[in-house]
Amino acid sequence: MAGLFNEVGYEAATIASLVERTGLTRGALYFHFPTKEAMARGVLAHAVTREGISPQEYKLQEWVDLGLVLAYRLPREPLLRAAVQLSVDPKARSLFGTRWPDWIDVGQDLLGEAKKRGELLPHAVPEEIARLVVGAWTGVQLVTETLPDSPGLAEEIARLYQLILPNVASPGVLAKLDTSPHRPERLLRPSEGPDAPGA
Repeated sequence: MAGLFNEVGYEAATIASLVERTGLTRGALYFHFPTKEAMARGVLAHAVTREGISPQEYKLQEWVDLGLVLAYRLPREPLLRAAVQLSVDPKARSLFGTRWPDWIDVGQDLLGEAKKRGELLPHAVPEEIARLVVGAWTGVQLVTETLPDSPGLAEEIARLYQLILPNVASPGVLAKLDTSPHRPERLLRPSEGPDAPGA
């Protein structure tokens, strides 16, 4: 189901094609999802996740990790890709919106805590940073997937943070943040976390 939304978009994904893709009967599909809109909402419900994010010394690192881990997971997970596809699909967006406000809220919470701890520069406004980075992140993702020689989403998102952070992070914190595109892979291997020997 998620793969079909990702491939053809919301409008072109018919119930017949969803039945064929899932291998379910129409009755079984309708038992779980009474409408195509309900199916799309189910995909979007899984879009906002903190999987792979663990508490760090700096809340600003957790905020960076959120974007880096999502960038690592997105190309590998059809459900997340479908959620992004539905969020940029004009028809789907007009029917049930996007999860971008939720991503903004998650980022704003982390950045607000970072501000309280003195991790952000005095002029940095958490609400503005969260909103602009969600927009920039989405734009980078959309452009990256269309470029034939793209270095990959995690690499591009790492560069995005490397450009933004000097303008918002206090110097002492900035020097300790890890924006490596390889960090998400380490975070998603709990037995070999980012602080493990050799990591």
